[in-house]
Amino acid sequence: MNLNKRIVLPVIILGGLVLLAVIIKLNPPETRQRTDFAGPQLAVEALTLEPRSYPIMLESYGTVQPRTRSMLVAQVSGQIVSVNPNVRDGGFFEKGDVLVSIDSRDYAANVRIAEASLADAQQALAEAEARTEQAREDWQRLGNTGTAPDLVLRVPQLEAAKARVRSAAASLEKAQLDLERTRIRAPFAGRVLTKFVDLGQVVGMNSQIAEIYATDVVEIRLPLRNRDLPFIDLPEAFRDSDAVANSGAAVLIQSELAGDAEWQAELVRTEGAIDETARQLHVIAKIDDPFDRKESAETPLKIGQYVTAKLKGNSVPDALVIPNQTIYQGSYVYVVEDGVLRRRDIDIAWQNDEEAIVAGGLVAGDKLVTTALGQVTSGIRVSIIGENENGQSAGGGRGAPGTATQAAPARQANGDSQ
Repeated sequence: MNLNKRIVLPVIILGGLVLLAVIIKLNPPETRQRTDFAGPQLAVEALTLEPRSYPIMLESYGTVQPRTRSMLVAQVSGQIVSVNPNVRDGGFFEKGDVLVSIDSRDYAANVRIAEASLADAQQALAEAEARTEQAREDWQRLGNTGTAPDLVLRVPQLEAAKARVRSAAASLEKAQLDLERTRIRAPFAGRVLTKFVDLGQVVGMNSQIAEIYATDVVEIRLPLRNRDLPFIDLPEAFRDSDAVANSGAAVLIQSELAGDAEWQAELVRTEGAIDETARQLHVIAKIDDPFDRKESAETPLKIGQYVTAKLKGNSVPDALVIPNQTIYQGSYVYVVEDGVLRRRDIDIAWQNDEEAIVAGGLVAGDKLVTTALGQVTSGIRVSIIGENENGQSAGGGRGAPGTATQAAPARQANGDSQ
């Protein structure tokens, strides 16, 4: 009995499995197909691209530096007996003002000594001229014919006397010059950057008195990005011409140190070499009369002040301009084609902090998605906020082309993340 159970039971189980397999094969289970969702999955905002003329404004930065900066040094030695009250850090002065005076008594005495030496040399010259004339008369009175020899006429002695007069005159001129140099005058109208001496101090020749700079013009060295160079006409000088081509381009200077203050500057020259450190080209902008009080600048510029600059560049015709917020990873954007989201790789010709000019990848009439998108897949269906099925705006017409609307968060129509 036990033996029959061991044989029959496996046979029954095996037969049941075979029968089940035959039934499944003859009647396979039907898989329920998920019907495609015909409606849009995202609602986005978009703008229709239209070409337009776009004026380029380049941005740069730099520090204010004087065009003319000098180190005043003493050309004579002595004790400082007076200092101009304006000779202090930040003090203003005019051209010709006496800034520092050095004790001049020794140099005045040297002038008087040189004057006496010159008078003595002039008297000796007069005697030598008289002797030469007397020798010429004696030569003729003795009945000699022809020209008398130079030694007879005492010409060497006369020339030596003339040389002593010239030497004495030069000594007097030098003594007068040293006396004049005891009064150190301003070579230009300017301002004191740093003062190094004060009243009573004894200075030697070539001692530094003060560092000064001219206040008529200040300059700002501005670096330009290499990709910005095609969009501006730089001032260039040529060897065969004194004029600078393309000079005078407008530059707007701003500084956070002075609040909302602005200064009008102009480009005057381009440096002749690429900066070896930054590998960039620098241009020079100048500001005339930067220390005059102006309505837009209650606080005058300071030397060494950090400023930002906006340079007026060329105008690009028929430019396709898009907001930077629509660009992903700096290389692609999303557009809507026939209600479907499409990814487009783009080439950027120029870009600032807010907008970019597209050189390739987009054409006029494309509908650029301005809504900030997260993880989305190209090819999903979308609807444009404010447009009906015919592409018309809710008011019956298209939205204004070429202007971006405020980006709204992406709204998922079916609630599934893409």
